[in-house]
Amino acid sequence: MTLGNPHNSPTLFMSIKAHPAPTMADNGSHTLSIEEDSPYGYVPTRYVTILFLALFGVSTALHFVQTIRYRMWWLFPTVGLCCILELLGWAGRLWSTFSPTNEEAFQIQIIGTILGPTPLLAATFVISERIIERLGTSYSRLTPKWYTILFISCDVTSLVIQGVGGGIAASAATPDGAHTGARIMLGGIILQLIVIVVYSICAVEFMTRYFLRKPVPSRLPEGNSSSASSQVTLSHGILTKRLNLMCIALGFSTVVLFIRAIYRTIELADGWNGRIIETEVYFNVLDGAMVVLAIYVLNIAHPGVLLAAPAVEEKYGA
Repeated sequence: MTLGNPHNSPTLFMSIKAHPAPTMADNGSHTLSIEEDSPYGYVPTRYVTILFLALFGVSTALHFVQTIRYRMWWLFPTVGLCCILELLGWAGRLWSTFSPTNEEAFQIQIIGTILGPTPLLAATFVISERIIERLGTSYSRLTPKWYTILFISCDVTSLVIQGVGGGIAASAATPDGAHTGARIMLGGIILQLIVIVVYSICAVEFMTRYFLRKPVPSRLPEGNSSSASSQVTLSHGILTKRLNLMCIALGFSTVVLFIRAIYRTIELADGWNGRIIETEVYFNVLDGAMVVLAIYVLNIAHPGVLLAAPAVEEKYGA
Protein backbone atom coordinates (compact mmCIF):
# COMPACT_ATOMS: atom_id res chain seq x y z
CA MET A 1 0.00 0.00 0.00
CA THR A 2 1.57 3.25 -1.12
CA LEU A 3 0.91 6.41 0.81
CA GLY A 4 0.38 9.54 -1.20
CA ASN A 5 3.07 12.17 -1.41
CA PRO A 6 1.56 15.58 -0.74
CA HIS A 7 4.56 17.31 -2.25
CA ASN A 8 4.28 15.65 -5.68
CA SER A 9 0.60 15.22 -6.53
CA PRO A 10 -2.84 15.88 -5.11
CA THR A 11 -3.97 13.05 -2.88
CA LEU A 12 -6.92 11.98 -0.80
CA PHE A 13 -7.73 14.93 1.43
CA MET A 14 -5.96 17.61 -0.59
CA SER A 15 -8.63 17.00 -3.22
CA ILE A 16 -11.76 16.34 -1.16
CA LYS A 17 -11.38 18.65 1.84
CA ALA A 18 -13.03 21.72 0.41
CA HIS A 19 -12.06 24.84 2.32
CA PRO A 20 -12.90 28.43 1.60
CA ALA A 21 -10.21 30.48 -0.04
CA PRO A 22 -8.00 32.36 2.40
CA THR A 23 -9.17 35.89 3.13
CA MET A 24 -7.18 38.87 4.30
CA ALA A 25 -7.64 40.18 7.80
CA ASP A 26 -7.20 43.83 8.69
CA ASN A 27 -3.53 43.25 9.43
CA GLY A 28 -3.01 41.63 6.03
CA SER A 29 -2.53 38.07 7.36
CA HIS A 30 -4.37 34.99 6.10
CA THR A 31 -7.37 34.02 8.24
CA LEU A 32 -7.56 30.42 7.04
CA SER A 33 -6.75 28.46 10.22
CA ILE A 34 -4.57 25.38 10.48
CA GLU A 35 -7.63 23.49 11.73
CA GLU A 36 -9.49 24.23 8.50
CA ASP A 37 -6.51 23.19 6.39
CA SER A 38 -5.92 19.95 8.33
CA PRO A 39 -7.28 16.70 6.83
CA TYR A 40 -8.80 15.98 10.25
CA GLY A 41 -10.79 19.20 10.36
CA TYR A 42 -8.92 19.87 13.61
CA VAL A 43 -5.42 19.51 15.07
CA PRO A 44 -5.13 16.39 17.30
CA THR A 45 -4.45 17.30 20.93
CA ARG A 46 -0.84 16.41 21.65
CA TYR A 47 -1.15 15.33 25.29
CA VAL A 48 -4.09 13.08 24.38
CA THR A 49 -2.11 11.32 21.64
CA ILE A 50 0.84 10.89 24.02
CA LEU A 51 -1.50 9.44 26.67
CA PHE A 52 -2.95 6.90 24.24
CA LEU A 53 0.50 6.00 22.92
CA ALA A 54 1.63 5.36 26.50
CA LEU A 55 -1.46 3.25 27.26
CA PHE A 56 -1.07 1.16 24.11
CA GLY A 57 2.68 0.86 24.67
CA VAL A 58 2.29 -0.49 28.21
CA SER A 59 -0.41 -2.95 27.15
CA THR A 60 1.68 -4.11 24.18
CA ALA A 61 4.67 -4.83 26.41
CA LEU A 62 2.49 -6.68 28.92
CA HIS A 63 0.82 -8.76 26.20
CA PHE A 64 4.15 -9.79 24.69
CA VAL A 65 5.50 -10.82 28.10
CA GLN A 66 2.28 -12.67 28.97
CA THR A 67 2.18 -14.44 25.61
CA ILE A 68 5.72 -15.75 26.08
CA ARG A 69 5.10 -16.58 29.75
CA TYR A 70 2.00 -18.69 29.04
CA ARG A 71 3.15 -19.92 25.60
CA MET A 72 -0.09 -18.86 23.93
CA TRP A 73 1.52 -18.09 20.59
CA TRP A 74 -1.80 -17.44 18.82
CA LEU A 75 -1.99 -14.19 20.80
CA PHE A 76 0.87 -12.71 18.73
CA PRO A 77 -1.06 -12.50 15.41
CA THR A 78 -4.26 -11.46 17.20
CA VAL A 79 -3.91 -9.26 20.29
CA GLY A 80 -0.26 -8.49 19.55
CA LEU A 81 -1.01 -7.37 15.98
CA CYS A 82 -3.87 -5.20 17.25
CA CYS A 83 -1.52 -3.46 19.67
CA ILE A 84 1.11 -2.83 16.98
CA LEU A 85 -1.44 -1.38 14.55
CA GLU A 86 -2.88 0.88 17.25
CA LEU A 87 0.60 2.09 18.17
CA LEU A 88 1.25 2.84 14.50
CA GLY A 89 -2.05 4.70 14.17
CA TRP A 90 -1.55 6.82 17.27
CA ALA A 91 2.06 7.54 16.28
CA GLY A 92 0.58 8.98 13.08
CA ARG A 93 -1.75 11.16 15.15
CA LEU A 94 1.18 12.37 17.27
CA TRP A 95 3.07 13.22 14.07
CA SER A 96 0.02 15.22 13.00
CA THR A 97 0.21 17.36 16.14
CA PHE A 98 3.58 18.63 14.87
CA SER A 99 2.58 18.75 11.20
CA PRO A 100 -1.24 19.09 11.03
CA THR A 101 -1.45 19.26 7.24
CA ASN A 102 0.83 16.29 6.55
CA GLU A 103 -1.07 13.79 4.41
CA GLU A 104 1.12 10.78 5.21
CA ALA A 105 0.67 11.22 8.96
CA PHE A 106 -3.10 11.28 8.50
CA GLN A 107 -3.08 8.24 6.24
CA ILE A 108 -0.94 6.25 8.71
CA GLN A 109 -3.28 7.02 11.59
CA ILE A 110 -6.49 6.25 9.73
CA ILE A 111 -5.21 2.92 8.39
CA GLY A 112 -3.70 1.87 11.74
CA THR A 113 -6.71 2.77 13.86
CA ILE A 114 -9.30 1.36 11.45
CA LEU A 115 -7.55 -2.00 11.00
CA GLY A 116 -6.27 -2.37 14.59
CA PRO A 117 -9.27 -3.90 16.41
CA THR A 118 -9.93 -6.53 13.71
CA PRO A 119 -7.23 -9.02 14.86
CA LEU A 120 -8.38 -8.47 18.45
CA LEU A 121 -11.78 -9.88 17.50
CA ALA A 122 -10.03 -13.01 16.23
CA ALA A 123 -8.66 -13.56 19.75
CA THR A 124 -12.22 -13.33 21.07
CA PHE A 125 -13.30 -16.15 18.77
CA VAL A 126 -10.38 -18.39 19.76
CA ILE A 127 -11.09 -17.84 23.47
CA SER A 128 -14.77 -18.66 22.87
CA GLU A 129 -13.74 -21.95 21.28
CA ARG A 130 -11.76 -22.88 24.41
CA ILE A 131 -14.65 -21.94 26.72
CA ILE A 132 -17.15 -24.03 24.74
CA GLU A 133 -14.82 -27.03 24.87
CA ARG A 134 -14.64 -26.68 28.66
CA LEU A 135 -18.32 -26.04 29.42
CA GLY A 136 -19.96 -28.40 26.95
CA THR A 137 -20.14 -28.54 23.18
CA SER A 138 -23.74 -29.78 23.23
CA TYR A 139 -24.94 -26.31 24.23
CA SER A 140 -23.37 -24.63 21.22
CA ARG A 141 -25.08 -24.40 17.84
CA LEU A 142 -21.63 -24.47 16.24
CA THR A 143 -18.81 -26.84 17.05
CA PRO A 144 -15.85 -25.18 18.82
CA LYS A 145 -13.70 -25.50 15.69
CA TRP A 146 -16.37 -23.90 13.55
CA TYR A 147 -16.44 -20.91 15.91
CA THR A 148 -12.83 -20.29 14.98
CA ILE A 149 -13.10 -21.19 11.29
CA LEU A 150 -16.31 -19.29 10.52
CA PHE A 151 -15.86 -16.14 12.56
CA ILE A 152 -12.14 -15.71 11.93
CA SER A 153 -12.70 -16.22 8.18
CA CYS A 154 -15.29 -13.43 8.24
CA ASP A 155 -12.98 -11.32 10.39
CA VAL A 156 -10.07 -11.74 7.96
CA THR A 157 -12.39 -10.91 5.05
CA SER A 158 -13.40 -7.74 6.88
CA LEU A 159 -9.72 -6.89 7.44
CA VAL A 160 -8.90 -7.38 3.74
CA ILE A 161 -11.84 -5.22 2.63
CA GLN A 162 -10.87 -2.44 5.03
CA GLY A 163 -7.23 -2.68 3.94
CA VAL A 164 -8.12 -2.49 0.25
CA GLY A 165 -10.41 0.46 0.89
CA GLY A 166 -7.76 2.21 2.93
CA GLY A 167 -5.17 1.67 0.21
CA ILE A 168 -7.46 3.07 -2.48
CA ALA A 169 -8.40 6.08 -0.36
CA ALA A 170 -4.80 6.79 0.65
CA SER A 171 -3.49 6.80 -2.93
CA ALA A 172 -6.50 8.46 -4.57
CA ALA A 173 -5.78 11.59 -6.60
CA THR A 174 -9.44 12.49 -7.18
CA PRO A 175 -12.48 12.96 -4.94
CA ASP A 176 -14.24 10.04 -6.62
CA GLY A 177 -11.31 7.74 -5.88
CA ALA A 178 -11.16 8.84 -2.26
CA HIS A 179 -14.89 8.32 -1.78
CA THR A 180 -14.68 4.90 -3.44
CA GLY A 181 -12.02 3.89 -0.94
CA ALA A 182 -14.16 5.20 1.90
CA ARG A 183 -17.17 3.20 0.72
CA ILE A 184 -15.07 0.03 0.55
CA MET A 185 -13.77 0.65 4.08
CA LEU A 186 -17.34 1.23 5.22
CA GLY A 187 -18.32 -2.14 3.73
CA GLY A 188 -15.55 -3.82 5.73
CA ILE A 189 -16.64 -2.12 8.96
CA ILE A 190 -20.28 -3.09 8.37
CA LEU A 191 -19.22 -6.71 7.80
CA GLN A 192 -17.28 -6.55 11.08
CA LEU A 193 -20.36 -5.18 12.83
CA ILE A 194 -22.50 -8.03 11.46
CA VAL A 195 -19.89 -10.59 12.58
CA ILE A 196 -19.93 -9.16 16.13
CA VAL A 197 -23.75 -9.29 16.25
CA VAL A 198 -23.95 -12.88 14.98
CA TYR A 199 -21.16 -13.99 17.32
CA SER A 200 -22.87 -12.29 20.28
CA ILE A 201 -26.17 -14.05 19.52
CA CYS A 202 -24.41 -17.42 19.38
CA ALA A 203 -22.50 -16.71 22.61
CA VAL A 204 -25.62 -15.60 24.51
CA GLU A 205 -27.52 -18.66 23.29
CA PHE A 206 -24.68 -20.92 24.41
CA MET A 207 -24.53 -19.48 27.93
CA THR A 208 -28.32 -19.55 28.26
CA ARG A 209 -28.50 -23.20 27.23
CA TYR A 210 -25.59 -24.02 29.54
CA PHE A 211 -27.26 -22.53 32.62
CA LEU A 212 -30.64 -24.07 31.74
CA ARG A 213 -29.00 -27.40 30.79
CA LYS A 214 -30.83 -27.38 27.47
CA PRO A 215 -28.54 -28.68 24.72
CA VAL A 216 -29.12 -27.90 21.06
CA PRO A 217 -31.27 -30.83 19.78
CA SER A 218 -29.12 -31.33 16.70
CA ARG A 219 -26.04 -31.60 18.92
CA LEU A 220 -27.41 -34.49 21.02
CA PRO A 221 -25.60 -37.80 20.50
CA GLU A 222 -27.47 -40.48 18.62
CA GLY A 223 -29.05 -43.30 20.60
CA ASN A 224 -31.82 -43.76 23.14
CA SER A 225 -32.85 -40.92 25.43
CA SER A 226 -31.20 -42.31 28.54
CA SER A 227 -27.90 -42.64 26.72
CA ALA A 228 -28.25 -39.13 25.34
CA SER A 229 -29.09 -37.74 28.77
CA SER A 230 -26.04 -39.41 30.28
CA GLN A 231 -23.83 -38.06 27.53
CA VAL A 232 -25.14 -34.49 28.04
CA THR A 233 -24.54 -34.73 31.78
CA LEU A 234 -20.95 -35.76 31.15
CA SER A 235 -20.44 -32.82 28.80
CA HIS A 236 -21.75 -30.23 31.29
CA GLY A 237 -18.48 -28.67 32.42
CA ILE A 238 -17.97 -26.76 35.65
CA LEU A 239 -18.01 -22.97 35.44
CA THR A 240 -15.08 -22.28 37.75
CA LYS A 241 -14.28 -18.83 39.11
CA ARG A 242 -11.58 -18.43 36.49
CA LEU A 243 -13.80 -19.47 33.60
CA ASN A 244 -16.56 -17.20 34.88
CA LEU A 245 -14.15 -14.26 34.98
CA MET A 246 -12.98 -15.10 31.45
CA CYS A 247 -16.59 -15.08 30.22
CA ILE A 248 -17.23 -11.71 31.86
CA ALA A 249 -14.04 -10.24 30.38
CA LEU A 250 -14.94 -11.59 26.95
CA GLY A 251 -18.43 -10.11 27.17
CA PHE A 252 -17.04 -6.72 28.20
CA SER A 253 -14.48 -6.72 25.39
CA THR A 254 -17.15 -7.63 22.83
CA VAL A 255 -19.45 -4.81 24.01
CA VAL A 256 -16.77 -2.09 23.76
CA LEU A 257 -15.64 -3.33 20.33
CA PHE A 258 -19.29 -3.30 19.22
CA ILE A 259 -19.61 0.33 20.38
CA ARG A 260 -16.45 1.19 18.47
CA ALA A 261 -17.71 -0.55 15.29
CA ILE A 262 -21.01 1.38 15.46
CA TYR A 263 -19.09 4.65 15.80
CA ARG A 264 -16.82 3.83 12.84
CA THR A 265 -19.82 2.84 10.70
CA ILE A 266 -21.60 6.14 11.41
CA GLU A 267 -18.36 8.09 10.97
CA LEU A 268 -17.55 6.71 7.52
CA ALA A 269 -21.19 6.86 6.41
CA ASP A 270 -21.17 10.57 7.34
CA GLY A 271 -18.30 11.18 4.90
CA TRP A 272 -14.80 12.64 5.02
CA ASN A 273 -16.20 16.14 5.55
CA GLY A 274 -18.83 15.07 8.08
CA ARG A 275 -19.23 16.52 11.55
CA ILE A 276 -18.51 13.18 13.22
CA ILE A 277 -15.12 12.54 11.63
CA GLU A 278 -14.13 16.17 12.32
CA THR A 279 -14.97 16.01 16.06
CA GLU A 280 -11.91 14.86 18.00
CA VAL A 281 -13.64 13.93 21.25
CA TYR A 282 -15.83 11.37 19.46
CA PHE A 283 -12.75 9.62 18.11
CA ASN A 284 -10.88 9.69 21.42
CA VAL A 285 -13.79 8.30 23.43
CA LEU A 286 -15.60 6.01 20.98
CA ASP A 287 -12.56 4.58 19.20
CA GLY A 288 -9.36 5.04 21.19
CA ALA A 289 -10.83 4.52 24.66
CA MET A 290 -12.92 1.53 23.57
CA VAL A 291 -9.90 -0.30 22.13
CA VAL A 292 -7.82 0.55 25.22
CA LEU A 293 -10.50 -1.01 27.44
CA ALA A 294 -10.69 -4.09 25.21
CA ILE A 295 -6.95 -4.81 25.28
CA TYR A 296 -6.45 -4.01 28.97
CA VAL A 297 -9.27 -6.29 30.05
CA LEU A 298 -7.31 -9.13 28.42
CA ASN A 299 -4.17 -8.03 30.27
CA ILE A 300 -6.06 -8.25 33.56
CA ALA A 301 -8.20 -11.28 32.73
CA HIS A 302 -5.55 -13.06 30.70
CA PRO A 303 -6.50 -16.33 28.97
CA GLY A 304 -3.15 -17.81 29.98
CA VAL A 305 -4.33 -17.73 33.59
CA LEU A 306 -8.09 -18.07 33.24
CA LEU A 307 -8.06 -20.85 30.63
CA ALA A 308 -5.63 -22.97 32.62
CA ALA A 309 -6.21 -26.73 32.52
CA PRO A 310 -8.63 -28.07 35.17
CA ALA A 311 -5.78 -29.79 37.02
CA VAL A 312 -3.98 -26.47 37.34
CA GLU A 313 -7.14 -24.77 38.62
CA GLU A 314 -7.66 -27.45 41.25
CA LYS A 315 -4.04 -27.07 42.36
CA TYR A 316 -4.58 -23.36 43.03
CA GLY A 317 -8.10 -23.75 44.35
CA ALA A 318 -9.77 -21.83 41.51
